[in-house]
Amino acid sequence: MTQRVDLATVMDRLSVDAVITGYARAVDDGAWADYRALFAEDGRADYRSAGGIEGSAAEVARWLSETMRLFPVRQHLIVNRLVALPDLDGCPGDRAEVRADYVNPMRLESAGGDGGGSGARAGAPNFVSGGRYTFALARTGSGWRIRTVTVHERWRDTTDPLLPG
Repeated sequence: MTQRVDLATVMDRLSVDAVITGYARAVDDGAWADYRALFAEDGRADYRSAGGIEGSAAEVARWLSETMRLFPVRQHLIVNRLVALPDLDGCPGDRAEVRADYVNPMRLESAGGDGGGSGARAGAPNFVSGGRYTFALARTGSGWRIRTVTVHERWRDTTDPLLPG
């Protein structure tokens, strides 16, 4: 492999990683226009394993915008990213696959809120889930975009400090 191809592969990996990070930030921040912009024109998302829906990026963004109102505080982490870029005769291709684990802590909305407009207060129940994402990305004229993302939820837990035990 030449230094030029090596550099192109490194740049692709960094660009793909930025899309995955942008995905987590858009969901956590409720930035649904940013979420939709991360997807290819025909991009799809599948949240069925976590009790959600499967559909186009626009359909899923609408669903998320409603569902995430229950969780005014979100901060999920996407870790252990395994990025696969095909090698096409010594050149990087226009497709990428990413498998990455996630931990998704969220604070449930509570009556009364904290007065700060977030809808959450200290001591409100927490909802935490974990699992793995699989992403398929494509290089487009606008850069790397998500073709598909599938959530594979493996576990979840709800903690409520106000309940006995």
